[in-house]
Amino acid sequence: MDLILKHVRNYLGPVIISLLSVIVMVTASLWQPKLLQEVLEAILQEDNDKMQGLGIYLIGLAILGLLAGIVNTVASARVAQGVSADIREETFRKIQTFSFGNIEKFSAGNLVVRLTNDITQIQTLIMISLQSLFRIPILFIGSFILAMITLPKLWWVIVLLIIAVVIITALSFTQMGKHFMIIQKLIDKVNGLAKENLLGIRVVKSFVQEDAELSRFKTVSDKLTKHNIIVGTLFSVMIPSFMLAANLAVIGSIFFVSTLVKDDPTVIGGIASFMNYLMQIMMAIIIGGMMMMMTSRAAVSLQRIKEILNTQPDIIYPNVPEEELEGSLQFDHVSFRYPGDEKDTLKDVSFQIQPGEMVGIVGATGAGKSTLAQLIPRLFDPTEGTIRIGGKDIKTVNEHSLRQTVSFVLQKAILFSGTISQNLRQGKKDATEKDMSQATQIAQAKEFIEKLADRYEAPVEERSNNFSGGQKQRLSISRGVIGEPKILILDDSTSALDARSEKLVREALDQDLKETTTLVIAQKISSVVRANRILVLDKGQLVGEGTHEELVRSNAVYQEIYETQKGTEEE
Repeated sequence: MDLILKHVRNYLGPVIISLLSVIVMVTASLWQPKLLQEVLEAILQEDNDKMQGLGIYLIGLAILGLLAGIVNTVASARVAQGVSADIREETFRKIQTFSFGNIEKFSAGNLVVRLTNDITQIQTLIMISLQSLFRIPILFIGSFILAMITLPKLWWVIVLLIIAVVIITALSFTQMGKHFMIIQKLIDKVNGLAKENLLGIRVVKSFVQEDAELSRFKTVSDKLTKHNIIVGTLFSVMIPSFMLAANLAVIGSIFFVSTLVKDDPTVIGGIASFMNYLMQIMMAIIIGGMMMMMTSRAAVSLQRIKEILNTQPDIIYPNVPEEELEGSLQFDHVSFRYPGDEKDTLKDVSFQIQPGEMVGIVGATGAGKSTLAQLIPRLFDPTEGTIRIGGKDIKTVNEHSLRQTVSFVLQKAILFSGTISQNLRQGKKDATEKDMSQATQIAQAKEFIEKLADRYEAPVEERSNNFSGGQKQRLSISRGVIGEPKILILDDSTSALDARSEKLVREALDQDLKETTTLVIAQKISSVVRANRILVLDKGQLVGEGTHEELVRSNAVYQEIYETQKGTEEE
């Protein structure tokens, strides 16, 4: 609850208004049965003037309660929406600080559920709390006292009703609570499966896996349905049980009052008020039970949100001034192991690259090429060893300084929905159209962009489905070079380009980014053959370094890769 209280402080005005309106609403609710008793007594006495005055009083009290209810609902909604939005923003901001390792620990689908479903549960709890938290004790205590004043001889009926409702509530929520955590975890799984299938729908349909995927989804969905039904069944039994207890209390009250009427006829006026107060006591307990259920479910959601907020990012940047770094790069006995793995992915890798050099990195699948690339912009930290950029250990460098120095173009081009210009400005936020034109020229994207009606303001659809694979890669390269970084990493980012386009991109990089240190990670020898140097990785170790000609003569691993691709390269 400390997380909610921290954000509620920003909405003290609406909170106070909400609580004051609750007091007015409950006061009106408690006073109505008392007036009703006086109306019945006036009817017995045939006092028309008193009846008319009390009738106007009752109408006014009802209108006051209605207005207070409206004010309470509006103020409560304002606080609930505001606090949940603030928590969602804080959680999302925290996620932005996570490293790849943190994201993989939670999984993307799990984080989405926490940002949506879990925060919705918290929002509902805040809304109900402001509408009922203060209402329950005031309504309960007020109804209890007034009921005792109205018919003191029936105090035991009230006590029996309270005991019965508390027992029913305790039995129900003891069973419900353990299912809420399971439900939230199953929602995670359903969301993950749905997301995976929608993203990979082409693969599913291509391999005719609809039935298999449906079976997987149905298994998890059926488990979720089962636990929801259990909770729903318990809830459906609980409410009728409350009503049964209340009706038995009313029947008992009427039966015992009938014995008192002979001695005191005025008791007839009191029985209506007494039953009203009895029902209000029961409603207070029911609302309290509802709040316990919402609190139980929201507590699970709060725990899941706090788990994100309390998670320390694997990578923490020092609070030091920004500085301009040179484009040199050095790996000094670097080893890296992914969390949970038993073996190192990279083992004792050492090399040095001078500013402006173009260096190729090749190796078989699983050799550690992409892992090495991810260590440079500090997406992961090495398990052992030191990485230096411009002579500085990257662990001692300000995050903004590192991001300004290193640009990373991934093999899988990821573009965000919006426009081309918005995506390009992720690489340089103040980029002009001239900057965009120059960057897209280097990446050979200008040609197809110029043919679009809106050019750089052309829309990019969700998952950039309105562009081909090659167009996505060229736009991704454009975003990578637009900021003129000191170090540019191309992680097999020309794999979707035809040979001519790839050749033009390489030539443009050589000509227009002469001062940029470029690392080209590639499966194809042709992509790195003109590099100043080529690094050869094999099973996480650096097993060769030199020019193409040198490696062809002296390095067995490189020779094997070259011979495998030789026919294709010559063709």
